[in-house]
Amino acid sequence: MEDVVKKMEAADIGKVLKMLPHRYPFLLVDRVIDIQGDQHGIGIKNVSINEPHFQGHFPENPVFPGVLMIEGMAQTAGVLCITSTSSAQPKQVFFLTIDKAKFRKPVLPGDTIEYHMDKVANRKTMWWYRGIAKVNGVVVAEADLGAMISDR
Repeated sequence: MEDVVKKMEAADIGKVLKMLPHRYPFLLVDRVIDIQGDQHGIGIKNVSINEPHFQGHFPENPVFPGVLMIEGMAQTAGVLCITSTSSAQPKQVFFLTIDKAKFRKPVLPGDTIEYHMDKVANRKTMWWYRGIAKVNGVVVAEADLGAMISDR
């Protein structure tokens, strides 16, 4: 099973829903592509004006909240961590750290965010990733994230 898991190159919404416990409105990744084990992957988020946070952030000038981009990065990293495990038992991922978070440009309804996640290190059940969020190839946010994986 480990060979099958490590060779997965993409996770559509159905696979993401099986791996992560998050659901709308807090599921912030629509799919993950370019999966290279737990080393690298790109989460895709299609931003829609219909999302509930735009009612208050900000109604006259809707901007996708930066903290939700950080969560989208974490969810993408979670898919990579879970994908790389060979256990048949469902897992869950918890934040350990968020460092060096920077928000470069606003993300608007209609944008597609790409969460480029690269593994920095892992030790036992802990992983650290460097995340860069891009829209149309332009960096909009970045952060270093740490997470721990555990049984559900």
